[in-house]
Amino acid sequence: MTIWHIVFKSLRQHLLSTLVTALSIALAGGLLMSVWSVKEQAQATFTQVNGGFDAVLGARSSKLQLVLNAIFHMEASPANMAWDDYLEIKKNPNVELAVPIAMGDNYRGYRIVGTLPEFLQKTEYAPGRHFALHAPSRIFDATLREAVVGSFAAQKLRLKRGDTFHPYHGLTFDEKEEHAETYVVVGILEPSNTPADRVIWIPLEGVQKMGGHKVESVEELSAVLVKLKSPIAGRTLEQFYNKQGTRLTFAWPIGATMAELLNKISWFDKVLALVAYLVALVATGSILASIYNSMNERRREIAILRALGAHRGTVFGTIVLEAATIAAVGMLIGFGFYFGIMSIVGEIVRAQTGVVLDPFAWNPVLAWAPAGMIVLSALAGIVPAFKAYRTDVAEHLLPIS
Repeated sequence: MTIWHIVFKSLRQHLLSTLVTALSIALAGGLLMSVWSVKEQAQATFTQVNGGFDAVLGARSSKLQLVLNAIFHMEASPANMAWDDYLEIKKNPNVELAVPIAMGDNYRGYRIVGTLPEFLQKTEYAPGRHFALHAPSRIFDATLREAVVGSFAAQKLRLKRGDTFHPYHGLTFDEKEEHAETYVVVGILEPSNTPADRVIWIPLEGVQKMGGHKVESVEELSAVLVKLKSPIAGRTLEQFYNKQGTRLTFAWPIGATMAELLNKISWFDKVLALVAYLVALVATGSILASIYNSMNERRREIAILRALGAHRGTVFGTIVLEAATIAAVGMLIGFGFYFGIMSIVGEIVRAQTGVVLDPFAWNPVLAWAPAGMIVLSALAGIVPAFKAYRTDVAEHLLPIS
């Protein structure tokens, strides 16, 4: 018999323990690969997503709060800023594009953001990519109560062109806070895989003059999204607003601001990775325990193999190969766990931030994690293999009484 034949025969004879052990390996491997992929994709994606802008200008606050509020639509606005501040930075010769935004309302939990039509017309949210609309959609008229809905929000709210809705006051949905104004959907955005997909976009004045809002909020803004002509301009404006001024904050660069956040919570990634490693160790330990505990019933079979001419090294290698095979089968199943976990996490991240994680994106962990688990399992198989190596042939070939 070949060594592979012996291994497969053993796996069939101990099918239940083989499957249970392989599933534990699959879960450990899938968890390890998904934790690593989520960490690296999140790091890369959140530091690259900027909505097509280089900076955010807003009321005096932390840079992180401004970026989370204006770019990712996740935080409350720290305070309002004056319309004149927008006009001032718009006229700055170092600024290529400045777009004001105002927020403070929602529709069933999805933020309503007021802006100018040029946000949808001129913004290049990724290199060479502009916002597009589903035909026959169009951009809202700045003077009318019209709305353009992000693709994800439209899907979840089941809104389509021609539908009408009433905004609700505040960023959190409360049925008692419904506004009297009625808006009509005139456009649905094509998916951009950015936070803009989770937003309902309306004319700027629609937010400023919404019934129930304070009169002084008219001509006030939540923030201004800024695209610069050169990186040098960012340093100049940061010095002007953050060091010399006291009323406004210039959050630049956006990627570095998000990197600071990710660095602050990097301990959480390390905890998850540690948990994944521990699960992997426990899973490989289960291979050791499974094969080791079956050695007593295998001793006679091993003795027969030895009597038929099998060398000690062959017996040793068979047990190690069996452990590695169980791990290989487990890791094949583990890719199923990986894609399942990544899909669930990706859906949650997309719903909360609009950022899309790709479960099919290549990551080196998809190669080194399976290889590492197989090697680790093979090493775990050395203990029972050594026990098989020392099996006394004569003792275990005696007739069973």
